[in-house]
This record gives sequence, C-alpha cells and structure tokens, in this order.
Amino acid sequence: MVQAYMLIQTEVGVAASVAEAVSEIDGVVRVDTVTGPYDVVVLTEAATVDHLGTSVVSRVQRVAGITRTLTCSILKI
Repeated sequence: MVQAYMLIQTEVGVAASVAEAVSEIDGVVRVDTVTGPYDVVVLTEAATVDHLGTSVVSRVQRVAGITRTLTCSILKI
C-alpha cells in the first residue's frame, strides 16, 4: 500500500465544497480544510504508485474549484 498527501489550493470561497467532493473519491482516506497557502489537505492511498496516480490523484485534480495541487508521497524510512 502506498500513501500520499495532496495539498490543494482552491478558488476563493469553495474550499468546503471541494473538500466534500474529494471525500467521495475512492482512495481518499482523510480530508481536512486548513489555513495557510493551501486550503485542503488530503490523505490518499492505493495498492501501487501507478494506481495512486491514475485512479486517485488524477480524479482529485478534476474536481471543480481546484486551482493547484501538490502531491507528497509518504516514505517509510
């Protein structure tokens, strides 16, 4: 199992609706609205890195109201 955090910037005033839409996507474990340079932080997981990219990250990026994402893979060191 691989996991990654997605840091999401949204259009002004839509962070709550983006968080709600993202929470419905398979592979999304947790969604939090936050303050700072990002508006929403998402914990994602999938069986493989390829599946994470094609089935989770790409679906999150298509949610209306998202202007930018940064995906941070979790390392087990």
